[in-house]
Amino acid sequence: MDGLDSAQLRTLAAVVAEGSFDAAARLLHVTPSAVSQRIKALEETVGQVLVRRARPCVATDAGRPLLRLAGQLALLEREALADARGPLAGGGRIRVAVVVNADSLATWFPAALARLPQRAGLSFDLRQDDQDHTAELLRDGSVTAAVTAQREAVQGCRVLRLGSMRYRTLATPEFAAAHFAKGLTAAALASAPLVVFDRKDRVQHRFIRAVAGRPLDPPVHYVPSIPAFSEMIRLGLGWSMVPEQIAEADLTAGGCVDLAPGRHLDVPLYWQHWRLESDVLNALTAAVRAVAAETLR
Repeated sequence: MDGLDSAQLRTLAAVVAEGSFDAAARLLHVTPSAVSQRIKALEETVGQVLVRRARPCVATDAGRPLLRLAGQLALLEREALADARGPLAGGGRIRVAVVVNADSLATWFPAALARLPQRAGLSFDLRQDDQDHTAELLRDGSVTAAVTAQREAVQGCRVLRLGSMRYRTLATPEFAAAHFAKGLTAAALASAPLVVFDRKDRVQHRFIRAVAGRPLDPPVHYVPSIPAFSEMIRLGLGWSMVPEQIAEADLTAGGCVDLAPGRHLDVPLYWQHWRLESDVLNALTAAVRAVAAETLR
């Protein structure tokens, strides 16, 4: 079989990243017909359909390894070009795509990016997903690295333990008195309104099962925004599990109480990234590990 064409691989990455052939064409400054021809030629080389023509376009199972390869080649190419041109010539910015769970993104992860040298010329494409699902984007090649709850290494990746994010049970004093006067009983947990980030977020239900000894189905508010999520709790609309770094301010101010003092839920987090000898990835990994060691359990 002939070798893979780098322009075709870049086009595959653009189609999946932008979601359509037309958008990829605009990004690459070519016609949609040229994009279609490149994808067709790549599919003929491999002998498999690589892109599912949908809205948005997504890589097929056969396309995922090539999508990952395209991202790896692009990163190494930009690093090599920057090194060859030198700092005075301006090697261009290097874009790194990383997927992070919402709670890490709202607390400790930005500090890791700030640890990187500003002269590194990095641009970050941060994606957000639940910690139990972030590895999927790493698996399909959409991102370079991930903060994830998955301890098993994705194929072609390295995995490092970061620590655990601790969650506390928060509600207003009035909400606690109205719904949990007798404590965290199964009846109270089944009836008290619960605030949940989105339908992938299972942290609260995991805690409920640990306390009640069985799954329960309480009324749920879905609030996919960290500021609004916290505000819903402060306004007494429900209770929830809140990252310790965010919970401390509300507990100290007295606006919220801990429904289960001394009891918490720790969620282990891992850092997974492509198995590449890359200065950018090495620097990013070192920064992430350093900040995680300072902030996570």
